[in-house]
This record gives sequence, structure tokens and C-alpha cells, in this order.
Amino acid sequence: MTEPEIYSALTEIFQDVFMRDDLVLTPTLSAKDVAGWDSFKQIEIVIATEERFGIKLHTRELDRLQNVGDLATVVASKAA
Repeated sequence: MTEPEIYSALTEIFQDVFMRDDLVLTPTLSAKDVAGWDSFKQIEIVIATEERFGIKLHTRELDRLQNVGDLATVVASKAA
């Protein structure tokens, strides 16, 4: 799976979770940049990401995530 494909899928996930079609993902985008991105939204993002890519994200991996770029990197490593 290519990086553009991962970002495209993640964009769909984020737009669904936040119900915002105008949300554009960048590698540096983080919770502090998106209004309403709280722990409940984080859980929704994680579950949707696991389902979409057919992967399982472990707690230690989630603890290291600082931004969307980190999430994309983990997805790329697991979806390969």
C-alpha cells in the first residue's frame, strides 16, 4: 500500500469521525489542531483504522503516536 493510498483512506476515516468533509490531513496534524479531537474521537479513529486496514494497533504503538504522520507510518509497517 502506498503512502498516498494510506493518507486517502485515513482522510476518509477522519472526515467520517469528525463529520467534516473539509478536513485535510497532513503528517503534522495532531489533536491540538482539530476542534473536538478528544479521547473518544481517538478511540473511533483507532477502531476505524484497524477495520479499514485489517490491522491491530497495540497500546505501546498508540502511546507513541504524536500526529497523523506517526499513524500513517504504523499503518504502512503493518499493512505491508
